[in-house]
Amino acid sequence: MQDSSINQQASPKRRRLRYKGTHPRRFEEKYKELNAEKYPQDIDKVMKSGRTPAGSHRPICVQEILEVLRPKPGQTGLDATLGFGGHARELLARITPGGRLFGIDVDPIEIMRTEARLRSLGFNEKQLVVRRINFAGILKLLEDAGGGFDFILADLGVSSMQLDDPSRGFTFKVEGPLDLRFNPKRGQPAAALIRSIPEKDLEEMLRIHSDEPHARMIAKAISKAREGILTTTALADIIRKALPRVSPSNTEETITRSIRRTFQALRIAVNDEFGALDQFLRNLPHCLRSHGRVAVLTFHSGEDDRVVRSFREGSETGIYAEWGRDPIRATSKECYDNPRSKSAILRWAVRK
Repeated sequence: MQDSSINQQASPKRRRLRYKGTHPRRFEEKYKELNAEKYPQDIDKVMKSGRTPAGSHRPICVQEILEVLRPKPGQTGLDATLGFGGHARELLARITPGGRLFGIDVDPIEIMRTEARLRSLGFNEKQLVVRRINFAGILKLLEDAGGGFDFILADLGVSSMQLDDPSRGFTFKVEGPLDLRFNPKRGQPAAALIRSIPEKDLEEMLRIHSDEPHARMIAKAISKAREGILTTTALADIIRKALPRVSPSNTEETITRSIRRTFQALRIAVNDEFGALDQFLRNLPHCLRSHGRVAVLTFHSGEDDRVVRSFREGSETGIYAEWGRDPIRATSKECYDNPRSKSAILRWAVRK
């Protein structure tokens, strides 16, 4: 017979967190959204409400990208920013039979989940080749790709999976570590950057990376409190306290925009996004076959300006036969269904 005292000391069985209503606040409580296969009706409700289910991502400008890239059966393509795999899924459906798609991403956490998801849909290793590398290094893929690609896609947006998960440190709406790295195992987190960067350099970074009009005041406030800024909400609070002193007319909306721009600037810096994009654009002509097509989806002026400059110069020097001078944007319906698509700009070019 067991001692009753032992039973009393045994830890009680932990119950799973309950799904609190239709809009639970905490990420870990949204287990219905995180389990799309088990709760398809709940996922459908979330999407119809104009939101993106937690832990997932809605691909942007899918039809526009397909029209630009014109994927055909038997072609070899590259999704240079695999993400959740939404674009990859549509591309794979159009290059089979006989085609092959390379999917690359720098995020070690999401790439494993995405590969498992796409494999479960029936795409084998001959049809889909997944590699964890930064898209700046696409030249490394050429030998396995047979010398070049018929089309290349690069979606430069931050994925919803990264934004939604507080532990990744991308959102200021919920407390989490101030990280902002796509690959948590490389480089320094944003909190470390804040502690080391001089105030003047921080101000310049805010201006260049996000066109922040209050860069000087924000840089000053951050530098003064830098040792205590370890979380996403701590950084947001510092900015909220600093901006009303600049102008009493600053509303909650304008302050929130400044917070977003600050997070954007820090994210670009810790991931060296502009450096990676510049290298990717330099490598593009060497990776596209004759008449190969490329589509790049950008989300702010710093990215778009670089893509436009590269495609324009490539056209002038005879590298590209044509390129999309006029930006392609998401339709009004898509912007309504998926608000994260509002800032997207699609550019394209065709190799001569």
